[in-house]
Amino acid sequence: MTIIIIIITVITSILAFLNRDISNKLTFNAYMIKEHNEWYRFFSYGFIHADWIHLLVNIYVLYSFGNYVEFKFHEFFGLKASFYFVILYLGSIGISVISDYGRHKDNMFYNAVGASGAVSAVVFAFIVFSPLAPMGLIFIPFRLPAVLFGALYLIYSIYMAKKGIDNIGHNAHFWGAIFGVVFTIALKPKLVLFFIAQIVSLLS
Repeated sequence: MTIIIIIITVITSILAFLNRDISNKLTFNAYMIKEHNEWYRFFSYGFIHADWIHLLVNIYVLYSFGNYVEFKFHEFFGLKASFYFVILYLGSIGISVISDYGRHKDNMFYNAVGASGAVSAVVFAFIVFSPLAPMGLIFIPFRLPAVLFGALYLIYSIYMAKKGIDNIGHNAHFWGAIFGVVFTIALKPKLVLFFIAQIVSLLS
């Protein structure tokens, strides 16, 4: 499913790059949702991007973590794995912008695009399965245990969302990450014990 999602996202993003009308129609705009009942925007925005760099970064991260998360889903959930993975991805797209909907539903000029919230969900599902795996940023040479990197990422997202000094959807990153953790654990609550056991082994 990771590859299928990537293909759909790339095609849709390119079409949006080439046709502004498509981009405008698919963009998350809380005002349009509220005033015109265009509820599909809660999901469509996750399949288009602001520019090539935005698209490539999200696709790279999704490819890097998605296949592993799918593998673990198959290990734990069998035939339902692909279905659950799609729900993880689509659910996080919708959930990650609910707070922004409440905040901007009367602002017709607020727009958001990109799969970052969904990608965050996939990354944090990975952290649930492998909290001690080395994780870091692409251009920074050192790595941290995934659970520590994830915690710092959440703190950073909260801080930057409150500052509001850039055009990055930090709220979407945060809530997408939270959804990734909650959804994965809800599917298999025993993962909490597995997660804690790995953390204890790190501290001992």
